[in-house]
Amino acid sequence: MGYITRMSPECDRRKPLRILSLDGGGAKGFYTLGILKQLEAMLGNTPLSERFDLIFGTSTGAIIATLLALGRSVDEIRELYENEVPPLMRMRGSNARSAALEALAVRVFGAVAFNDMKTHIGIVAARWLEEKPMIFKTDVGQAHGSKGTFEPGFGASVADAVVASCSAYPIFNRKRVKTCDGDVELIDGGYCANNPTLYAIVDATKALGYAHADLRVVSLGVGNYPEPPKYWHKWAIEKFFLVRLLHKTLGINTHSLEQLAMLLCTDVPMVRISESFTTPDMAADLMEHNVDKLKLLYRRGLESFGKHERQLEQLLS
Repeated sequence: MGYITRMSPECDRRKPLRILSLDGGGAKGFYTLGILKQLEAMLGNTPLSERFDLIFGTSTGAIIATLLALGRSVDEIRELYENEVPPLMRMRGSNARSAALEALAVRVFGAVAFNDMKTHIGIVAARWLEEKPMIFKTDVGQAHGSKGTFEPGFGASVADAVVASCSAYPIFNRKRVKTCDGDVELIDGGYCANNPTLYAIVDATKALGYAHADLRVVSLGVGNYPEPPKYWHKWAIEKFFLVRLLHKTLGINTHSLEQLAMLLCTDVPMVRISESFTTPDMAADLMEHNVDKLKLLYRRGLESFGKHERQLEQLLS
């Protein structure tokens, strides 16, 4: 049984549409969770699924977004991350990491369907062969055409959609997903929109019919950090090169979309949080697995919230 009602261009405009957008970034999602913990507290410690009408996420942001949309608390998500992320990121080889990610998704999401979401969602992935974005959505109101044949999540399972969004090839394998239109091969959504804010705004304006002034957007990144030190063992050098290349690719994508959002959506009420850290102790990448470092990223997220608290209060009041 679904928890959400259908959205449409005719839906109630008496209150603004609240959007939460969560960047990709692997283990650096701990920083995002720190911000979300404080945001949840500011909003009365009620589930964020009750406070936001539309939640978009890419990669690690897709995991967090989906769990929030299912009504999970930030503490529950943080506990899951602390237990599961370090051992996953320590694994060597894309086959082992992908198998572990698949198993984790099944344990966490099981038979959950897109109709089970308590608010509306967008999970961003990228088509490998077609080189186009593929965004898993909950409701026909979010569709940009072909509404008569719309299927929530393209008929795919939530677990498959989340794994696809997190499949940062070649660190992870590409993900084949069964949809209502046939099988499709997908990779990490960060290749097309590691910062999915613009995609969420387009859904709100072009599909749902909201004006820019009627939106309230909270866009959260994973922070910017110095590169970790290089390694000298051959396997580690190869790993570092692939991770560094992926890290750079996703970083460029994130900052490009952030600048575009600022240029194209100057009239959209929005708060963007993703601080830069330059000291050596903050060196981290998306494969970080040191528990102490991940807890430090979480604390930095808590602190980043404090610097934007007044803006967020004004935005969401």
